[in-house]
Amino acid sequence: MIRNINFDEISDGKLYDINDMVKAGCNDCKGCSACCQGMGKSIVLDPLDIYRLLTSLNITFEQLMTDKIELSVVDGIILPNLKMSGDSERCSFLNSEDRCSIHSIRPGICRLFPLGRYYDNNSFKYFLQIHECKNQNRTKVKVRKWIDTPDLKNNEQFIIDWHYFLKDVQDIMKDTKDDSLMKQINMYVLNNFYIQPFEANIDFYLQFNERLNEAKKWIARF
Repeated sequence: MIRNINFDEISDGKLYDINDMVKAGCNDCKGCSACCQGMGKSIVLDPLDIYRLLTSLNITFEQLMTDKIELSVVDGIILPNLKMSGDSERCSFLNSEDRCSIHSIRPGICRLFPLGRYYDNNSFKYFLQIHECKNQNRTKVKVRKWIDTPDLKNNEQFIIDWHYFLKDVQDIMKDTKDDSLMKQINMYVLNNFYIQPFEANIDFYLQFNERLNEAKKWIARF
């Protein structure tokens, strides 16, 4: 999701690398689930998020769509996001004790919060969103530990590749007035990266890179 914002207004003005310390620690969010409610359609899911959910919960994309996720238009592209439900718009994976029921496989945006990513020159750095987390007594923690993601090197490359691929697709969407073409591209992205399952017993990043290379060739025709 592209956000056109004043960096100085939402951050502490610093950019962080994976081994830097940042004031994001919140004592395991004890007694607080504010960031799991009222988030609208902002928790956009990438292919790795869906892969983790499908393989760990042993369900299909269609089953997830029944009550856990929904499809929304993000910068011209149809992508899945976590579904908020009820009057308080609670995340569908939040349990009765206000705790995340999928914490070990939670989406990348959830792992990141309250950090964000600042993309530049085919890479990115992390920044602290100072107005997002309601906990006022946060402690310093290493970015790597906070994100809690295995195989971090491949994960960061995946994030970069996915971000810039979507950017290329968005540029095509902006330049075309052909509704049929926009539908065709959206269905290709959904089917290729979300609906068609990745093999659970084969490295995700290898599979993703194969599909990405094919998708780049396909997109280059337009």
